[in-house]
Amino acid sequence: MSMFDKNIGQEKKASLEFAEDQREAEWKHPSFSLGLYHGKVDWKLIHPYPRQSEEEKKIGDEYINKFRTYLKENLDPDEVDRTGIIPDEVMKGLAKFGAFAMKVPKEYGGLGLSQVNYNRIMHMISSYCGSTAVLLSAHQSIGVPQPLKDFGTEEQKKKYLPLFAKGVVSAFALTEPTVGSDPRQMTTTATPTEDGEHFLINGEKLWCTNGLIAGVMVVMAVTPPKIVKGKERKQITAFIVEADTPGIELVHRCQFLGLHGIQNGLIRFKDVKVPRKNIILQEGEGLRLALTTLNTGRLTLPAASVGIAKWCLHVVREWSTEREQWGGPIGEHEAVGLKIGNIAAHTFAMDAMTWLVSAMADDKQKDIRLEAAISKYFCTHHSWWIVDETLQIRGGQGYENAESLKARGQHPWPVERALRDVRINLIIEGTSEIMHLFIAREALDPHLGRMKPLLMKGSIGFKLMAALKMAAYYATWYPSLLLPRYSGFSGLHPSLKKHMHFTQMASRRLARLVFHQMMMHQKKLEAKQAVLNRIVQIGVDLFSITATCSYAQSLLDNDQKSNAVQLADLYCQYAKERIDQNFRGSAKNFDKQILSLSKDVLAKEYEWMENEIVK
Repeated sequence: MSMFDKNIGQEKKASLEFAEDQREAEWKHPSFSLGLYHGKVDWKLIHPYPRQSEEEKKIGDEYINKFRTYLKENLDPDEVDRTGIIPDEVMKGLAKFGAFAMKVPKEYGGLGLSQVNYNRIMHMISSYCGSTAVLLSAHQSIGVPQPLKDFGTEEQKKKYLPLFAKGVVSAFALTEPTVGSDPRQMTTTATPTEDGEHFLINGEKLWCTNGLIAGVMVVMAVTPPKIVKGKERKQITAFIVEADTPGIELVHRCQFLGLHGIQNGLIRFKDVKVPRKNIILQEGEGLRLALTTLNTGRLTLPAASVGIAKWCLHVVREWSTEREQWGGPIGEHEAVGLKIGNIAAHTFAMDAMTWLVSAMADDKQKDIRLEAAISKYFCTHHSWWIVDETLQIRGGQGYENAESLKARGQHPWPVERALRDVRINLIIEGTSEIMHLFIAREALDPHLGRMKPLLMKGSIGFKLMAALKMAAYYATWYPSLLLPRYSGFSGLHPSLKKHMHFTQMASRRLARLVFHQMMMHQKKLEAKQAVLNRIVQIGVDLFSITATCSYAQSLLDNDQKSNAVQLADLYCQYAKERIDQNFRGSAKNFDKQILSLSKDVLAKEYEWMENEIVK
């Protein structure tokens, strides 16, 4: 028996159970964010804030400075946006820079960069050309290099990793035309040949970024089912597929709102013969590989989002100082000043979260599945808002494209291109809605683990023992959340310390809220997305406060940037306001009214509102 409600549809139940079986079940290393949802602020896990060694920082600095100069002299992002092509000469230049092998270990010809340095580079590129950033990110974060680095055999690594140092591009083929976030519905098949040494892949894959120019790709396909615990279980397997293999057809290049330079398309596989030795991990381990790879792969998006946000901060500072309206610079008008302060504070928080989680990924002594999802959600959400506010501050010139601005002698800041390019970040590598569900599932994991024995088949005695064990745990755990507990947070600036004390109390309040909602809704909680979203958002904002305070203290101690405390203090006040609002919303809201009206809309009860339009 699963942990999911019997009353939900069988198809949904099967999909949830399938996803549940593929997730990482164990917490082998500590997770700071997991603790926040359970009333624990383990300050030592994130403070002192991690900093690069001088040697490591020098490697990143030198590469970034050279790469930045190359891009500015050789790549015109507005031309890429206009033509939809990253020039061949630039592609060759990227290869010479080792840009397709940044994360490939040195023994295989790559640069062997750390996650922090890789993200620093992507942060810089994203502030200049979104299409180039996605080309490199899709190749390295979810394409072939990362899965091979983490799970490949030595034979696979020796054969394929050196190719990327030569400029070969890779892709990742998971999504299908009729399958989005539900992998159980996957239809692309990989059928073993009679000799068992090869598989024949048949099916279609959609939205394969780099797929139209890739030399090699990871393809997810359904292999023959296996019997697991007495039930037939669908198997998804990851294959390394060389793009020149007969049977691969590039059917269509997709066109999008932004990122016009990416080579993303629909790919058809017809009897594509792939050796068994090209399986990564084992048969049936493909989805686990994808989920694990995404933990690290998602970290590129926060770095990219920070790069864009910082570029926006530069634009609004320059423009708001220069542009005069009603007798003075527009930055001195209160409405614009409020926007600028908000942009600066949230950019600082995004910066703090990005480099903290990047360092955690390099450390490998912390479980970052929650932190990666939170930073992806938080940074992409706020960067979209920041670009939108930047366009508003720029006014009509923000809406006008860079080519037109340049032609009439104005600052050719491509704000409208940035707005188009950045919007996809709330969708790729897990939509914001999927991130909410993922974070909620992982945050609830300790509670669900204790409940699971009660939901499994077993004798009355077994269930009674499980119930007593669970009751004994909560009999001590819950009262502990009501007792005052103040960690000293020694060494913190007073302005930051008050925010950490708030976080400590709010974390305990959040843990109680989670427990109350679980007791109220029990197995139906997974369907209560409005409830889960508020819980998730509180935890996200608590993590952002802690990361911001730790980062500000580090800048104060090491770089003598005393004004970092001012940025952190302002940001934390924004976050605290959202946290209080979500706590209030958990107790009193009008979710039922909204959902009821939504059902009426879908039932055409309000179709009269659609009158006098062109359908």
